[in-house]
Amino acid sequence: MAKKLLLVRHGKSDWGNINLSDFDRPLNKRGKENAPEMAERLINRGFKIDLMVSSPAKRAKSTAKYFAEAYHIDHIQFDESVYEANTTALLKVVNNLNNGADHIIMFGHNPGFTDFANELCDADIYNIPTAGMVLISFPFDSWQMVSKGTGELVFFDYPKNSDEV
Repeated sequence: MAKKLLLVRHGKSDWGNINLSDFDRPLNKRGKENAPEMAERLINRGFKIDLMVSSPAKRAKSTAKYFAEAYHIDHIQFDESVYEANTTALLKVVNNLNNGADHIIMFGHNPGFTDFANELCDADIYNIPTAGMVLISFPFDSWQMVSKGTGELVFFDYPKNSDEV
C-alpha cells in the first residue's frame, strides 16, 4: 500500500513573553483557532491517520493535540529530532517510521518543513504558513524507500487559502 505523509507546520506562536525560550513558546490566539480549523478540513477530506509524530516544542505539541482531539487519537509520538530539523534529519525520521502505519501526520517547523516538502516531491512551495499542511504520497510499502524526489504532492492547504493549491 502506498504511504502518505502529511507535514503540518505548527500554529502561529506567541512572542509576548521575551523570557521564554523558542522551544517553550505557546500558540497565540490565531494559532489556537487555526489548528482545529485545519484538523476539521483534514477530516472533511477523509484523511485517515495511523500515526502522529511531533516535535516536542510546545507550539508543535499543542497543534498536534488539536488534531488528536479532532480525530479522537490518544497517542502522539514525540521525536526531539524533528525540532529545528533540516531535510537530512527529517528524512532520517521518516525512513525510521513504522511500516505498519501507512498514513502518518508529522508536526514541526520551518524552514525545515518547507524545504523537506519541496525536496520530497519536487514541489515549488515558497513557504508553508503556520498551521499549513502538505500531503505527499509515495508508491512504496516501506518508509525506508522514501528519498529525494520520490513523492507526489497531493495537496497543499493553509488557513488563509480560499481555493486549494
